[in-house]
Amino acid sequence: MPLTEQINEIRIRFSEDVAGVSSGALSFEDVRVKYLGRKGLVVGLFSQMGSVSNEDRPALGSQLNSLKSDISEQLENHVAGSDNSGSATLSIDYTLPGNPALWGSIHPLTQVLDEIKSIFKQIGFSLAYGPEVDTEFYNFEALNIPKHHPARDMQDTFYISPETLLRTHTSGSQIHFMKDHEPPVRIISPGRVYRNEDISVRSYCLFHQIEGLYVDKNVTFADLKGTLDYFAKQLYGTDVKTRFRPSYFPFTEPSAEMDVSCIFCKGEGCNICKYAGWLEILGCGMVDPEVFKSVGYDPEVWKGYAFGMGIERMAMLKYGVKDIRMFYEGDVRFLDQF
Repeated sequence: MPLTEQINEIRIRFSEDVAGVSSGALSFEDVRVKYLGRKGLVVGLFSQMGSVSNEDRPALGSQLNSLKSDISEQLENHVAGSDNSGSATLSIDYTLPGNPALWGSIHPLTQVLDEIKSIFKQIGFSLAYGPEVDTEFYNFEALNIPKHHPARDMQDTFYISPETLLRTHTSGSQIHFMKDHEPPVRIISPGRVYRNEDISVRSYCLFHQIEGLYVDKNVTFADLKGTLDYFAKQLYGTDVKTRFRPSYFPFTEPSAEMDVSCIFCKGEGCNICKYAGWLEILGCGMVDPEVFKSVGYDPEVWKGYAFGMGIERMAMLKYGVKDIRMFYEGDVRFLDQF
């Protein structure tokens, strides 16, 4: 058979063998040795060049070199393709069980906050937000807590400058809102707050609060009690009981703390409620006239109530979590329960 025909024949056979490697019928190494090995078909063709006439030798030599180059290139490409996908996938046992997809979930604090916002939205409250970095005026003075007032000893503050701080409560948000809006006002303001406290089971340097404010004509303490009683029953169940105890806050007068019957023992007494049958959940009161004066509201015309609660505490009571630090550790085993 003329050398030219042998070259064409080898090209055809090589294409067929490469297809066999792709299907797994042949091994790559066997094909490489068959064509490019020391005794391979291509080397055999080069050995026949001695019998070729001087006139035909340049053309046939070029064809042989092209054949060898093409085969080498195709083999290299096949190796590269196998490294990236083919040979790697051949070693996978598709009968083995796969890795399940991990599904995320909404953080329990966010769940409780969303539920609280939904409850108050149903009775006409709208959302308002205030800055986390605030001034002493909004965080203290406008809330009837002047400089050197003993109430400031209740909380250690992260100061950024002598007049600038990380807010210690969300109460400053109501001052921002009232300065920018005319009454009547009916808002809730959630957000992060910061206090320089030791981290423990019950306290953290960062936590979340939600502030509520209602300002209108002829607002009474009875309106406050009715609103918060409705809120507690929506959050903890219609069978929960509420009570209000006198308290003191500089920005409300009169002031009170609201308790709910222990949701764990149904008011019978347990170690969580310290056998009192009640759990404190929030502070509240009628807005002090001095607060209205600081924002330009006439306290003779406008009345209002305010309340504030810690989201972490609400979540701890709702889900029976005993350590506040668990909300911030990012432990998937804990978060998966929600």
